[in-house]
Amino acid sequence: MFERPGSTSQAVLVSLDFGDADYADSTAELAQLAVSAKIGIAGVLRGRRARPDSAYFAGTGKVDELAALLAAAALAGCQTTSTGTLETSQDTGSVKGEATEPRNRARIHTELGAAYFERGSMAIALEELRVAIDADANYAPAHSMLGLVYMELKENRLAEESFQRGLSLSPNDPDINHNFGWFLCSSGREKESVSYFLQAIRNPLYATPWRSYSAAGVCSQRAGSPKDAEEFFQRALKLEPDDTPSLLRLGEIRYRQGRSEEARRLVSRYHKLQTPSAESLWLALRIERKLGERVAEQSYANQLRRRYPSSPEYRALQRGQYD
Repeated sequence: MFERPGSTSQAVLVSLDFGDADYADSTAELAQLAVSAKIGIAGVLRGRRARPDSAYFAGTGKVDELAALLAAAALAGCQTTSTGTLETSQDTGSVKGEATEPRNRARIHTELGAAYFERGSMAIALEELRVAIDADANYAPAHSMLGLVYMELKENRLAEESFQRGLSLSPNDPDINHNFGWFLCSSGREKESVSYFLQAIRNPLYATPWRSYSAAGVCSQRAGSPKDAEEFFQRALKLEPDDTPSLLRLGEIRYRQGRSEEARRLVSRYHKLQTPSAESLWLALRIERKLGERVAEQSYANQLRRRYPSSPEYRALQRGQYD
């Protein structure tokens, strides 16, 4: 069986299509479960039947069903591969090859690529995304995901080409606009990035617009536009009060504005939602120092020393450089 680099286990996914509208979603979920368990996908063996049959639900019946699927594949002279999808039909005995559902294949391999990307397996992610684009070169999310992989690999020219290709196919896609905006911001083009975040937000179907408001805030700060940054963080928190990046960034802004009580509330909320970071502890420590709360200040200093002894924030504390 095909062996993926860096993977110790391989699997062929076996699934049955009863004509449900969510069949492709179920297959993608199954693939993502395998990836999250660090199991490589050697292929997808797809059976098709008009309706469920209780004879195949469990036990020897299930074994017989799998045997029938494999037998159909063998008769067809087909073989599952790292990029292959084999479809068999239990009702007719016919076998349908890779060319049957290019958009669904592109989506499944894009989701696999995304799962490998999140695991840090960039080589396999690239492989899956190339398969996705081979299946359907006009599937915009595959190009966007490929851009993220190239971005992680510091291949900026290839990343930009991939994002631009995705946008040419789907110019109003909020995720692609957000991803390209973050790429621009991360490569020193902060001012240019903001328009793409705003384009993402304009899409009324965008499920997480606060992400783009928060990113626009970060990039506006980097571009030297603190007033714009403040407004973006406020808009993010109005949509999602628990957006942790915006809580921390707006807390920093409020601290510098001398609004220490509000800064304290924002950082306290941040700490209730996730593990304190060196940055958040350092901000909390300085807020308490400004408020004259020495016990709380010392508590945060102890946490910073214990959790992040090699951080720049702790070194600043040792030097007494509070601002």
